[in-house]
Amino acid sequence: MSDSQTYALASIFGPGRDEMIGYVPHAAALGMKVIETGPRFAVLMLPYQEHLVGDPLRKVIFGGVITTLIDQACGIAVACSLETMRAIATVDLRVDYLRAAKPGCDLYARAECYRTTRSVAFVRVVAYEHEVGDPFASCLGTFMLGAHAFGSAFDRVVEAPVQGEKS
Repeated sequence: MSDSQTYALASIFGPGRDEMIGYVPHAAALGMKVIETGPRFAVLMLPYQEHLVGDPLRKVIFGGVITTLIDQACGIAVACSLETMRAIATVDLRVDYLRAAKPGCDLYARAECYRTTRSVAFVRVVAYEHEVGDPFASCLGTFMLGAHAFGSAFDRVVEAPVQGEKS
């Protein structure tokens, strides 16, 4: 990828928009927010919520919810790396939990799509509470591009007016 690459989602790079989560109902139900997007990356946040705790004694968020946050961040980072939108499907997601996430803290995932081929994208992620340099989990993911013929849900996001702007 060179600096002259064009991106299908370039018009919505910057602070996150609610529509970027709204197209995936389970991500919206978990309360995820897109914090920022840019060329080949995305930062998502999952607010701490008692009903997402998997270990009531330690008040730690359930690992499946964290994996969902990471997978969602990966998908958006892949979408932010494409010149034309295509359907994206997770092929492989390896999450290494480095320590338990701190109870009571909002959780973040920063995903970077570091390579794309004609049909596959590769992503790395760090998940953290306060500092990207102090992650509680890391991840490598592989994603299929053009997974089905129905296109990408992101097409609706690009076509939708930005909230607060008149169309």
